Parts: sequence; structure tokens; C-alpha cells
Amino acid sequence: MSIKERMSGNEAVAYAIRQINPDVMPAFPITPSTEIPQMVSTYIANGEMDTEFIPVESEHSAMSATIGAEAAGARSLTATSSAGLALMWEELLLAASNRLPLVLALVNRTLSGPININCDHSDGMGARDTGWIQIYAENNQEAYDNFIQAYPISEDARVHLPVMICQDGFITSHAVENIELLEDKCVQDFVGEYEPEEYLLNPGKPIAVGPYSVSNYAMEAKKNQEIALENSKQVVVEVAEKYRRLTGRGFQLFEEYRTEDADYIMLIMGSAAGTAKQAVDDLREEGKKVGVLKLRLFRPFPADEIAHALKNCRAVAIMDRCESYNGNGGPLGSEVPAALFKNKVMIETVNYIYGLAGRDFTIRDVTEIFNELEDMVENGKDVEQYKYIRLR
Repeated sequence: MSIKERMSGNEAVAYAIRQINPDVMPAFPITPSTEIPQMVSTYIANGEMDTEFIPVESEHSAMSATIGAEAAGARSLTATSSAGLALMWEELLLAASNRLPLVLALVNRTLSGPININCDHSDGMGARDTGWIQIYAENNQEAYDNFIQAYPISEDARVHLPVMICQDGFITSHAVENIELLEDKCVQDFVGEYEPEEYLLNPGKPIAVGPYSVSNYAMEAKKNQEIALENSKQVVVEVAEKYRRLTGRGFQLFEEYRTEDADYIMLIMGSAAGTAKQAVDDLREEGKKVGVLKLRLFRPFPADEIAHALKNCRAVAIMDRCESYNGNGGPLGSEVPAALFKNKVMIETVNYIYGLAGRDFTIRDVTEIFNELEDMVENGKDVEQYKYIRLR
């Protein structure tokens, strides 16, 4: 039976952590994720969970301690944002290469500089090549649901990789929305007990974690890591289907919203997908064939699946809430066209940069983008291929 409640995104994730009751949570505060460890430590102090909370001196230490706890055989997690994730950089790579199925609650916030505490995806996108699975939420409900699915994905024997569960700073992390929670036992049964096969504190069966790898072995280790990342796509789908049967809320690699007959599609991630959906509803009433593809799983990147989903439209707006500084567009602006080309899907694409450092993104903006796509296809209008939205 579901429990109807009102919660912020941070509250929802902290509540999910309480229900899962992991073994260890090291953490260091940073806006806008600070509330998550704060709330978890309150649950612990009130005797509502028995997780070992470890206050540390930095985010680098937080991930180091999480890695150590996970390697010792404890189900572990931490939370951070922005520069905190950047300070974890070295440890992110170690967590993935050591095949540790820990979880990170990432509350997306722009990376400095200039210093800014508002939302964009530059922190998560900056870590896109560290070997982590990355799952993004549109709203508070999805932040809660995604977190509950994280451990069954990461701990699957076909995967054994760390997972970032991402939500937009302040937009979802601090905004209060109606939400449906599961009962504690439902969550505990869904997630299950962690039973690692290999771990440091296993008497009589010593192992090494993170040893030096000579050239004869390092390349094979990286390939095995890549295979595991690719395997995780199927596991994400399987866990999502199991969760749908439990809750009625199903999430796949991405959500296709009114795309079945769409001539023009906007591909987007995170909270702004809700804005895009509302614009699509409005434009549909005017007879416009438009839709939204909301990407949930960014890593591993579902290239073939996206190409298949877009193959029948005439043009796609690729929306990046991050500047990649490659002189050619954002991360999605590079990966989506590559996926289309590889799959021989020849449609028009335009990459737009929006919402950096919390810049507003409105229904009117979405409408203007769809109008621009239509003008490009129908009238041959030259459209800037790498364009900032609401740039002053």
C-alpha cells in the first residue's frame, strides 16, 4: 500500500535511505545536498535506522571512506553536489575500477567558476567518463523511486558498478511536491540484503582491492569494466519492470512523451522535462505534432535505443544543461548525433544550451524551439547549431 505524503526531493531521498538502512554513510556537507546527510543523521540519532554515519573532513574523504566501507563488505553510500563531486574525482575512478557497488546521491549544481549554487548538470556531466552508472530524475517522485532501484542495479552480479542517482538542485531538492512512498517492508524486500562474494573483512579468504595492475592486465580490466557498464542497461530495464509491478510506476532507459507520431522531438534530462511536456500539451492542442524524449539513463548511454526512438521524426532539439567547452556543443549535443549517425538515422538535429547556473527555462522557450525546428525543416531556415537559450 502506498503512503501519500508531501516532501522535497532531498527529504524523499533521505527517506529512501532510511528505508534501505545501509551499513555505512560517510558524508561532508555542501549546498544543495547538505539536507540528505543531515536528515539521515537525524534518523540515526532517533533510533530509526542503524547506519554508521561518519562525518569526514572533505568530500574526497567522504568517497574514500565510502570506498573503504564498501570494499570491507558493507553496503555504503554518500551524497554531494558540484565542487564536492569534483573533489571526489580521483576516488570516483577508483570506485568504478574496483567494481564497488556503492551509491551516490548527487544533487546537481553548477561547477565553479564563477561561484554559483544553482542548478545545472555540469557536475554530473563532468564525471561522465568515470565509469559510473548515472540516472537522472525529473521530479521528487522519481528521485525517491530511482534511489530505491539503485542498489538492485549496482549489486547485480552482471554489473558491480557504482551508481549516481541525480536530481536537480533546488528545483527538486528543495521544492515540496506530492509523493507516494512505499511501506518500509516493501522497500526492504525489494532491495534485499547485501551479500558480497568478495570483501576485505572475510576471514580465511584474503583479497587485494585496488592493487597495481601491470600492462599485461590493466587493459583487460578496463574492458571488463566496460562490459559490466553495458550489461547494466539490461539490468536497469529489469529492475524498472520489477519496480513497475510493485508500484505501477515504470521507468525505462528514457520516457517517450507523445512521440508516437511526432515530427519534432525535444530530447532533455532532469526537471526541465516537465516544462517541455507542458509545452507539448499546449502545442498539441494547436495541432502541432511534437513530443519529448526524456532521458533517464545517461550512463551507460543508450545510443541505439535513442536512435530507434527518434528515427521517424523530422528534427530533434538536443537540450544540454551543461557547457562542454569543446567549441561544438554540450555532451548530449555530441553523443546523440553520433548515435544517430552510427545507426544511419539521417534527421535534422539542433543542440541548445539552456538553464546554466539556474537560468530560467520556460514553456515559451520550448515553444520557440519547436517553432524554430519547424521553420528549419519546412522553410529551409538556417538555424544556429550551437545556441544558448535566454542569453543576455
